[in-house]
Amino acid sequence: MDIATLTELLREAEDHHGRYEATAPPHHWSGWYAGYVIARDQGRTPDQAVADATLHVEGTQR
Repeated sequence: MDIATLTELLREAEDHHGRYEATAPPHHWSGWYAGYVIARDQGRTPDQAVADATLHVEGTQR
């Protein structure tokens, strides 16, 4: 992945994370961002990446 692509995905993650964080359980943003960026890099849609990142964060808190 090149810097421009990663930058774009991080900005996209920031936008989506803001919506998630308003109702999310306590978590560190980096785990959610990582889940989102990896999902998008694997070809998932933004909505699917949100679901994947959310599952990652909430699944690791159990």
